[in-house]
Amino acid sequence: MKSILFFLLIVLMSACGTPTTPNQSAETETMQDTMATETAPAATNDIVALASQTPDLSTLVQAVQAAGLVETLQGTGPFTVFAPTNAAFAALPAGTLDNLLKPENKDQLVAILTYHVVSGAVRSTDLTDGMTPATVNGANATVKLGANGSVMINDANVTAANVEASNGVVHIIDKVIMPPSKK
Repeated sequence: MKSILFFLLIVLMSACGTPTTPNQSAETETMQDTMATETAPAATNDIVALASQTPDLSTLVQAVQAAGLVETLQGTGPFTVFAPTNAAFAALPAGTLDNLLKPENKDQLVAILTYHVVSGAVRSTDLTDGMTPATVNGANATVKLGANGSVMINDANVTAANVEASNGVVHIIDKVIMPPSKK
């Protein structure tokens, strides 16, 4: 219960307006980092359990199950997962999600989902502007840091960062990011 409350606190903090000065942004980040290290209980849930307990990630859980990635994401890790919300999946073109969830499209679904995973625990403090972390899919994603403290992974905004799991870290994003097409 405490981990859910902490997660909700992070979501609420990220939903608040952006600071008006760079100093406020730095102070806010320092305050959030301090809160995360001082008040966060030790993460006891793996990434799949954390996502399963987060109502806004239920579509991601359904996709992870359909792709057969549950055991992998319950593994030792550590992993970093850029987790699209239900709204992010709903914003895909009509019929896309239903099509991806079909057994005959499992390889395509795995390719998309593994593009949302990076090996190792990458926290927001580890990110730099223009960074291109290699995803488990094999393709690189691109990190963009905004002057106002915003973080983007490709064209998706990070809406909640550093949600700790026992086997890694989750960053909630507002869009499903698609791997580059292979030529």
